[in-house]
Amino acid sequence: MKKILIIEDDLLIAELERDYLVVADFEPVIETDGKRGLALAMEGGFDLLILDVMLQGINGFDICREVRRKFNIPIIMVTAKQEDIDKIKGLSLGVDDYITKPFSPAELVARVKAHIQIHELLLHSTADDGNEDTIKAGDLRIVVNSRRVFVGEQEVSLKNKEFELLLFLAENPDIVFSKDTILDRIWGIDSTADTATVTVHINRIREKVEETPSEPKYIQTVWGVGYKFCAYR
Repeated sequence: MKKILIIEDDLLIAELERDYLVVADFEPVIETDGKRGLALAMEGGFDLLILDVMLQGINGFDICREVRRKFNIPIIMVTAKQEDIDKIKGLSLGVDDYITKPFSPAELVARVKAHIQIHELLLHSTADDGNEDTIKAGDLRIVVNSRRVFVGEQEVSLKNKEFELLLFLAENPDIVFSKDTILDRIWGIDSTADTATVTVHINRIREKVEETPSEPKYIQTVWGVGYKFCAYR
């Protein structure tokens, strides 16, 4: 059974989510306090996180930021607001999906199932590569342990930061990351590099792995937000 962590300060909503997830053969755990929920999430062992934006003590955005530093699990954010700015902020932090209150619990369950399925299908495939973790998308294949990248049967040569950037995006498919977030994750918070460095490396990767770099299939630009890796290609 897949284990789901629900961090929601409205107990009635949390219990409704839990009941529907139980019927769908998930194992949900509820935490109504934001700080305790973060501590529980950071212990690991969960397959997906359902996260309310407005919480006591710490908001959902801060929880998402901390979880993303350690774990690559799907995160669905629940919000009572419909402003695009909140969604953009969440997506830039690594939120996989948004659902706005009031919502259908059945729809939430459907989204949970879909994101877990995507996560399992696209990450850590070991087919055709012995015991090495491999990420595949269309003709693109990233062999993680040996740091090799193939387009079809042709191996392409990526520099260290290019590989790390491609791997980071590919390990988090369909999540939009801002240039600032990418800069922090790949170059580190103390780096003297700026966001232009991210753009340059994205363009170099596209030139090596995309059939038509000006019309990229894998690393796509989300205008005004950042970049995301499209796995189904």
